[in-house]
Amino acid sequence: MAVVIDGAEIARRVKERVASGVAELEKEKGVKACLSVILVGDDPASISYVTGKEKALAEAGMADRSVRLPADVSQEELLALIAELNEDDSVHGILVQLPLPGHIDSRKVIMAIKPEKDVDGFHPVNLGNMVIGSRSFLPCTPHGVIKLLREMEIPTDGADVVIVGRSNIVGKPLSILLSRRDYNSTVTLCHTGTRNLADITRRADILIAAVGRPGFITADMVKPGAVIIDVGTTRVPSTATKSGWKLKGDVDFDNVAPKCSYITPVPGGVGPMTICSLMRNTLLAAKRAIYTL
Repeated sequence: MAVVIDGAEIARRVKERVASGVAELEKEKGVKACLSVILVGDDPASISYVTGKEKALAEAGMADRSVRLPADVSQEELLALIAELNEDDSVHGILVQLPLPGHIDSRKVIMAIKPEKDVDGFHPVNLGNMVIGSRSFLPCTPHGVIKLLREMEIPTDGADVVIVGRSNIVGKPLSILLSRRDYNSTVTLCHTGTRNLADITRRADILIAAVGRPGFITADMVKPGAVIIDVGTTRVPSTATKSGWKLKGDVDFDNVAPKCSYITPVPGGVGPMTICSLMRNTLLAAKRAIYTL
């Protein structure tokens, strides 16, 4: 049976280090690291994610400038709010919770955030700097995956890594990060349309699933002893919970776990690490604003 990676416990340790950095910055410079999370509408999943981020801000001792807007807010109003926060020196990070309502162009919203306040790491400037190895804010979920591997001392040097999922949020940036010299993996980026996908996933030393399809990765797609990182978080109906739903990952956990060496659960795996990376980026943004690092 695989070792189940406790992302919540690793996240707790990382949060402690971030909180120490926040307290030190406030003591030395009188500056409290501050994040503004903007939520548009009342999507239950988005509300849940934002609530988790607000809780993490409080635990880290950061200032919370979260803003909740109605679903019918205009794109112009949202962009005006971002422009205001861009010029507010007391706000070090800005995050707009995705997805946005259909009448708002997410690309324009992301582009509107100053790169030095883009703690989600989605702005093309940050993504471009990440590609060439220059200073940037790393996208939170990919960085969370990297931290999990590092904290568990899972070697990536020379490892055959297969990522299933090519999103701009997870798959693509993670493939770039793991192929950099400091991680030194050989990376194959696949997707649901990849031919003979199981033949490719079965050769992976580290298999990362990020397609958003519950139970997509089955036991026959996994090499014995592989490391399995499940990034998927899909809400599925459940009669066992008060909410009527539960989170399910992209991996068929019960059948895959006996076959691999390490595996992340859903929930409690990558999710907590994503929020940790956001807190780290916000602290880093605050330090850069003061020290011009």
